[in-house]
Amino acid sequence: MLTNREFEILYLLAQSPGRIFSKEQIYDIVWQEPYSGDYNIVMSHIHHIREKIEDNPGKPLYIQTVWGIGYRFNKNLSSSL
Repeated sequence: MLTNREFEILYLLAQSPGRIFSKEQIYDIVWQEPYSGDYNIVMSHIHHIREKIEDNPGKPLYIQTVWGIGYRFNKNLSSSL
């Protein structure tokens, strides 16, 4: 079961398949406040989401990392969901 924050992050990404969101953007949208600290909290939530929804969290199919930029929902899956 996803926590509220995990659901909000997953919902944000799934609403715009293929769009890349930075950690900063995810935090600003989901927490609805500017953040001036460590964005590892976003990474931690993404990790927990993957553990809950992915068959193999080490090779995620749904939430993809775009190295150095952020995260996106796999746009190739959106038509089959």
